[in-house]
Amino acid sequence: MEVAILSDTHVPEQADQLPAPFRDRVRAADHVVHAGDFGSHEALAEVRELAPDLTAVYGNADPDDVDLPAVASVEAGGVTFVVVHGIVNPVERAVSSTEGVVMGRDDWLDAVADTTRARADEPMVGIGGHSHEVEDEVHDGVRLLNPGSATGVGRADGATMMTAEVADGDLDVTLHEA
Repeated sequence: MEVAILSDTHVPEQADQLPAPFRDRVRAADHVVHAGDFGSHEALAEVRELAPDLTAVYGNADPDDVDLPAVASVEAGGVTFVVVHGIVNPVERAVSSTEGVVMGRDDWLDAVADTTRARADEPMVGIGGHSHEVEDEVHDGVRLLNPGSATGVGRADGATMMTAEVADGDLDVTLHEA
């Protein structure tokens, strides 16, 4: 089973749209995970159209009335993926949105790992966004993935996303650049 993993699209304020190769990967995937910061209702609707089988959460740059949870989980191929933008608490979300507060890397790792452990049993993978920086590492016993920014905005070095081939509790993650 192939899971496409993306985050931080920020459409239309910072980017026009997902890069064409990423749109193709999203369409082809068996399941899609988006770790927040779509940027608009229209961007969320577009991803939903590309990926009817979507697990997504809100990010600090999403509209206040977006109909997405702070945390979501999905089981695929024997692995439980727990998805969080990186900011879980609504107060943190409000402060981050209004004051431009950016969490440090260790704060992000701790937040995503703690949330993942609280919501899943082994084998589990935490997926988050927010920093626009690619991550694939084990932190406090939890594998954490951050696909970076799918449109390459902000601190990102370029447009990135991940795919994960998942079967029988194992996964093989590939980073894609556009």
